[in-house]
Amino acid sequence: MNSSKTRAVVTHKPATWQRVVAQSARFIVAVIFIFSGLIKINDPVGTQIKLTEYFEVFALDVPAMAGFFHGLIPFTLILSVFFCASEVVLGVALLLSYRIRTTSWVLLALIVFFTFLTFYSAYFNKVTDCGCFGDAIKLKPWTSFSKDIFLLVLILVIIWQRKVFRNSRTGFLVGLATVLSIGIGIYAIQHLPPLDLLPYAVGKNIPSQMQPSEPLRFSYKMVKDGKEEEFEKYPTDTTYKFKEMILLNESAKPKITDYRVWNDEGDFTQATFEGNKLMLIIRDLEDLSIGDMPNIRKLMQGVEDKQVMPMILTSVSDKEINDFRHEYQLAIPVYKADATVLKTIVRSNPGLWLISNGVVKGKWHHSDTPTPEEAVALLKK
Repeated sequence: MNSSKTRAVVTHKPATWQRVVAQSARFIVAVIFIFSGLIKINDPVGTQIKLTEYFEVFALDVPAMAGFFHGLIPFTLILSVFFCASEVVLGVALLLSYRIRTTSWVLLALIVFFTFLTFYSAYFNKVTDCGCFGDAIKLKPWTSFSKDIFLLVLILVIIWQRKVFRNSRTGFLVGLATVLSIGIGIYAIQHLPPLDLLPYAVGKNIPSQMQPSEPLRFSYKMVKDGKEEEFEKYPTDTTYKFKEMILLNESAKPKITDYRVWNDEGDFTQATFEGNKLMLIIRDLEDLSIGDMPNIRKLMQGVEDKQVMPMILTSVSDKEINDFRHEYQLAIPVYKADATVLKTIVRSNPGLWLISNGVVKGKWHHSDTPTPEEAVALLKK
């Protein structure tokens, strides 16, 4: 008589606490990546600027690979859209449990890359604003690095407990997120960011943002006899040696600290806040788009008799900008500003900026150049 033996198959189900931890990690990582990606895909040119800064720093710090990093700079805008859209898509895929194994490993690779960048920034004090959340939330370098370590740990938890998750058939939604995120990025490049988070946005008062929101308060670290002490007021005891001054109300700092306009006659900054000014912003001539110059010339000429002062604001050398003015028949005065400031004012080259008594009334990408009547109408609002 034959006897059959049955084998009991034992499956080890994750404990409840493991499931809770894994699901919480999945949700937190997904939300942070989606938020970070959306903020940055809203302004891919801003991320492009940060990537360019990183590549320039790496080229200086690693001379042997300078050619490689300089070679990447022309492609930074494409890389910006790719990285920003990837954050959104991976966050959505994780939130929907789409191909969780593949998604989690790609997330791990991405966060390792970001962690390296933020550590490099913090440790070597390079590119002190990593742009992790665009211009919405400014993080100090070590805070950015800590954030990435936190995400790295959570992603490792997700990979460790990936059997907890059930893959869902949500490929259509992930594909839709891909199309929408890339679409937002392309729109922001061809026009301007849909959500302007910069301090020079429409409705902002520039002079008030150049002042602290409240009196700045400091504490002072002093050393005496090898002991360190902190004071709210600078001590009168001359035996103390100054070590460090710490700003206590960081949020009160001026939002704008580097806006300055000048010409050969001197500083013109305050004059830009008097009356109505329409500024044609040209940060450089290398990547200048000239296709819309006829419309821009009509605009600048059309507002001159409407109590609006047209002007060119640029960081280009005098000879180059004068040659440019003659070529495109722009008989308007030229003023200088820092290139970084011009990039912050408008993410377009050229771009247009309309202010009235220091308040921003309009801002346009060159492809959206308004008519003189449309620009002047904004001054009446």
